[in-house]
Amino acid sequence: MNLKNFLTGEIIGLKMEIMDSKNKNLIGIKGVVIDETKNTLAIKEDNIVKTILKKQVVLKFNYGENNIIVDGNLLIGRPEDRIKK
Repeated sequence: MNLKNFLTGEIIGLKMEIMDSKNKNLIGIKGVVIDETKNTLAIKEDNIVKTILKKQVVLKFNYGENNIIVDGNLLIGRPEDRIKK
């Protein structure tokens, strides 16, 4: 799977981990994406929901047997608009 195909797909429900962030306290957070807005992702980790800014993070998504690293800036935008690209 290439990055372009991944970016046009749905990310809600995928497991992910924050690999890098401007806020170093976010690095290492793992969870499942439960919601997405234009600028944020809601991540559920151990029954705690954390909202993170897409522009501040680099994420690793577990997509099937693949791990895909994505700069959060590539995810900025309304989910329905990104899917249409």
